[in-house]
Amino acid sequence: MTLFHVAAGGAIGACLRYLTNVGAGRLFGPGFPVGTMIVNVAGCFAMGVIVTVLAKKGGNHLAPFLMTGVLGGFTTFSAFSLDALSLWERGQAGAAAIYVLGSVILSLAGIVAGLTLARSLT
Repeated sequence: MTLFHVAAGGAIGACLRYLTNVGAGRLFGPGFPVGTMIVNVAGCFAMGVIVTVLAKKGGNHLAPFLMTGVLGGFTTFSAFSLDALSLWERGQAGAAAIYVLGSVILSLAGIVAGLTLARSLT
């Protein structure tokens, strides 16, 4: 049943992401990825609110639907941000820095590698 909750939340989050990007594109034009920025910032804000409320209200059973599902479908940047902040708050500043820098650098390397591979095959 948990998998169903994650899937349902993911569908909702993906639809919200799509609608946000469409709306931002209409408002701001295609020149800068405003929609993605809005999604990332809003997702991080929502993650902060949800993780706090669920912990204080004993609602952790809703985490798969809300955090993994809805926010995961909306943006994975919120999970990344929570992980980095959790490391920092546990006093693992070095690990947090490695995680942030490593994630950004390796993600950029991954997209370059994927683009290069796909372009060489087509």
